[in-house]
Parts: sequence; structure tokens; C-alpha cells
Amino acid sequence: MVSHTPLLLLPLLLLVLAAGTQAFYIPGLSPNVFYDNDRVPLFVNKISSKNSPLPYAYADLPFVCDKPKDAKRAWLNLGEVLRGDRISTSDYQLVVGKDIACETLCTKSVSAEGAAMARDFIANKYNVEWIVDNLPGATRYNLADGQANKERTYRAGFPLGKEKWEKSHIHNHVTIRILYHTLPGQGGGKTIVGFEVNPYSIDQGDSCPEDPLKVGTFQSVSDKEVDIKYTYSVQWIEDKELTWNHRWNTYLVSTDVETHWYSIVNALVTVLFLSGMVALIILKTLKKDMSIYSEEDMKDDLDDGAGWKLIHADVFRTPRYSSILCAILGSGVQTLVMAVATIIFAVLGVLNPSYRGGFVSFGLFLFAFAGAFAGYYSARLYKVFKGTSWTKNAILTATLVPGFLMTIVFLVNLFVWSKNSSNAIPFGTFLALVVMWFGISLPLTLVGAFFGQRKAVIEHPGRTNQIPRQIPEPIWYLRPRYVITLSGLLPFGIIFIELFFILKSVWEDQFYYMFGFLSLVFVTLLVTCVEISIIVVYFQLCGEDYNWWWRSFFASSFSAFYIFLYTLVFFTKQLSIDHFVPGLIYFSNSLMICIVYGLLTGTTGFISSYWFIRKIYAAVKID
Repeated sequence: MVSHTPLLLLPLLLLVLAAGTQAFYIPGLSPNVFYDNDRVPLFVNKISSKNSPLPYAYADLPFVCDKPKDAKRAWLNLGEVLRGDRISTSDYQLVVGKDIACETLCTKSVSAEGAAMARDFIANKYNVEWIVDNLPGATRYNLADGQANKERTYRAGFPLGKEKWEKSHIHNHVTIRILYHTLPGQGGGKTIVGFEVNPYSIDQGDSCPEDPLKVGTFQSVSDKEVDIKYTYSVQWIEDKELTWNHRWNTYLVSTDVETHWYSIVNALVTVLFLSGMVALIILKTLKKDMSIYSEEDMKDDLDDGAGWKLIHADVFRTPRYSSILCAILGSGVQTLVMAVATIIFAVLGVLNPSYRGGFVSFGLFLFAFAGAFAGYYSARLYKVFKGTSWTKNAILTATLVPGFLMTIVFLVNLFVWSKNSSNAIPFGTFLALVVMWFGISLPLTLVGAFFGQRKAVIEHPGRTNQIPRQIPEPIWYLRPRYVITLSGLLPFGIIFIELFFILKSVWEDQFYYMFGFLSLVFVTLLVTCVEISIIVVYFQLCGEDYNWWWRSFFASSFSAFYIFLYTLVFFTKQLSIDHFVPGLIYFSNSLMICIVYGLLTGTTGFISSYWFIRKIYAAVKID
């Protein structure tokens, strides 16, 4: 009898995970403490836009002030480099407790080409990212009188410029507000809890405007040479309510919690529906089948009938392209381990928006170290298929899918290099990725395969005939193309609402922090993949079709196709990308994300189907 205990434990697991669906909390580790007259560095990072996935290093722009002579690049983790961050020191003087009415930073002589570039960036709504004490500069909203220390909403970054009266005006003056919290018993020590930037476009004369709101002219940029004067003001404002541990809360205000809960309810309804179908199969249909098949006196009646027992001598027959299937499933296990570990780290607070580039860095390193799991599972399955060279299989596992993805990354990167974008992967970083691949992932895959091939072969109930049984023509709606197409809709239905928020965070440079909801959706997605694959495979076997190996993989992984279609809708409805290279970046990245997702869901469906089939054929008497 197949146990259905995991299905009964699902509601309890969901209730436990529900604790993580509240607003994300950024844990405080060791805040920087500043005292009066301490200098606080302001770092400039990049400019980016939701209208283009091509960011540019702010310090390298030809229309801003030149880099300081002693400018230093900040150390970046792998994720920061891959997302286009280029953090550098600046000449902005921020001294704790010292307000600045107006200070001239520089006067920049901009060429016609540089001015045209600035105009194009402004037209594409590029935002500027600066950093103070690891806080991104933000534009503040809800600034009603008397509510300076109450609820407020931040939008990370500030616009490079604005378009008005059919002209492009660059923001050449900024009012910087540093919010600080005084620590009790620390001798006047302060922690920075907010970094606000209010930008202005001002056509300035020789004097620095102390009140930019009273200046009625703007600094325009066009296709002509222009001199741009950059100025700034600084205000230090004490915030007695906001503490360092909660300073990210203003960046993470969400008004879509009800939508997330709707997504969860939608997922739970789907899971309960599928659970009912699986329970029906296990508790009624399958139980009845096994009781009939176990009766010796009913043997003659069943010889002329149809059913899943009739193919017991063919159901474990080695499939076509078995070595490729082993490699793909090995990479799927590798992806599954990476995804589960990354989500656990995110729910625990290790990965959060304050850890810039953390998701990408952790994901890549976890994927590399999970190569051991890939090699182990691939080798065990390869042994089931009576493979003769486990080393070749391990190398294929470590190179097939990663090699395809790396080829896409390399080709797209050639186009990004041509645009001088900071999103272009430097040669050193690309070399580091190759070293991770061949220096960590490949050796660990071989190690895992070594231990996997030493394990005893997975035993199957019954023997496989030498001559394959003829497969009858299936009913039209049970044909593979229809079954796979329809079965992929259910996993997609689980995630499509949450997918919208994920795509917005990726392509519109917004913070994603609802990891409790993400974990709930992820668990229900995996449960859905398990159940839909079992249902598809069972009805296929009832039709005396024993070619279930690949179909169990595609039954749940085909939802990746619907996700790719959804990215097309998101591209046309949410984004305004109208150039070739940005569009190429979007679709190539979407394709790679869908491939990784398909590996994860397809492997989950395959493993569950394989377990299910071994259980049901072991539970009956097979002659």
C-alpha cells in the first residue's frame, strides 16, 4: 500500500511557513557608529532604467564630474559584478552634524556627444544609484507637513533628469538628507537610518543657489556642447523613532500583501484538487487494482484485459537517450538543491536586500558545490540503465546544461561589451565563472558519481522482457502532446501571480523581500509537480504505454514554456524596451531562467514518478 502521509502533513508544513510571510526584517549585525565631524563617504554606483537592462557606471559617464584623483573602486562580490554594480568613491563631502547650504562640486564641459548621451538617458528614464553606509539614495514620498518621522515610502534611486516643454533637463543639483539616530549611552554616537536625495535641474550662474526651489530656469542638454555646473546641499536630520535594525523598512513597504495571499489561496486550491485525485488513485482505483491482481483465481480474466500490470515486464525498460536523461536529471537535482538552500537562507534572513548581489553570489556557489549531488544521482540512474562508463556520464552531467547556459552568456556578453555597459561581464569575472565550473563543480560531480556508482543498483520489481511489448494506440486526449501541454498549466497556475512580483524586482530594479510567500509558493509548486506527474504517469500506464521516463519529466517541466510566454506578455505590457541589444538581454535571460526552472520542476516530477512506479509494482504479485 502506498503511504499518503506526506499529503496529510502538507497543511502543517504550510502553517509553519506562513510565519515568514510578514514584512521582511533586516537583522542588525554591527552598525557603523559615527560621531560629530566624522567624514561619511558617499559612493556612486550606476544608472539604470526599467526601459533598458543596460546599466552604466555613474563615475564613467562623460557628462558628470570627473572621478576624484584618489578615487577607489569598492570591492564587489560576484553577484554585484554580474548585476552591473560599479561602486566608486566621490568628492561629495558629508561631515556628521555639518549642514551645507550649497556647495559647488565642479563645472563640467560636456561635448556634443556627451550631451546627446545624457539626453538619451533622460528620455529612457534612467535613475541614479548612490550609496551611504550601505543604504541606497532614495526619493521620498508622503512628505506631508508634520509627518517627517511618520510613515514614509522610499523609491530607491533618483532620476537622472526630466523632460519638460519638449526639452531634456539634467539634474545638476541635489539636496542630500541624512537621517540619523543617536544611540543612548554611546557618547553622542550616531547611526545612519536614512539617505534621501532630492534632485533639481537648475540653470546656475556664478553663485550657488541656496534655495533651488526659487530658481525658475533649468539646465538643458541637447546635441550641442554645454557647461554643466554641479552643486549640492546637505542636511543632517535626527530621527528619534527609526532605529538601525529597522532602517530598511521604509524601502520595503508593500501594498500588495492581499495579492500575495490570493496567490497562496490559489495555489492551495490547486494542490487540494490534485491531492484529491492522487488520493482517489491510491485509496480506491489502485487499491482495487492491486487486490484484483493479487488474486490467483482472477489471473485468467485479466490476461485478456488492459491495465498497468500488463506492462510490468516493460515498464522499467531503458528509455531512449538514457545518457542525456541522466545528465539532465543530474543537473536538475543540482538546481533543486541550490533553490532549496537559497530559499532557506533567504527565509532565515541571511540573504536580504541589504546584502547587495547576495542572491546571485549564493546561488552560483551553491550550484557549484551541489555538483556532488548531481554526480551521485546521475551515476545511480546511469547504473540502472546499465551504462558502461560512469566517468563519461559524470562529465556529460557537469557540462551539458552548464555549457549551454555559459554559451548563451558568452554570446550575449559580446553584444553588451559593444554598448560599454557596466552589465558587461569583465574578463576576470568570466574567468572566475569558468574556474568555478571546471575547478569546483566538475570535480565535485566526479566525486559524487564515484560514490554513486559504488552503490548497489536500484532494484526493480520483476524482470524486463527482451522483446518490447506493442503499445496500443492511445485515446486522443491521452496522446503525449495533449497530456504534456495540459499538465504544464497547473504548475504555472501556482506561480504566475508571484512570478509578476519576481519579474518586477528583476527588470524594474525593485526590492523583493517577501520570502515567506516565496517559500509557500515554492513548496506548493513542488507538491503540484509531484502530484501532476504521478497522475499523468498512472493514466499513461493504464493505457499500456510504458514510455514514461521522459514524459514524467516533461509533464511538470513544460510549465517553463508557459512562463516564457508570460515573459513575452510582461515585456509588452510592463516594459518599454525598443532596442535590439536590451531586448536580446531580456529574452536570453528569460530563456535561461525558464531552462533552470524546467530542470527543477521536471526533476521533481521524475523522481516522484519513479518512486511511485516502483512502489505500485512492488505491492502486487508479479508472475
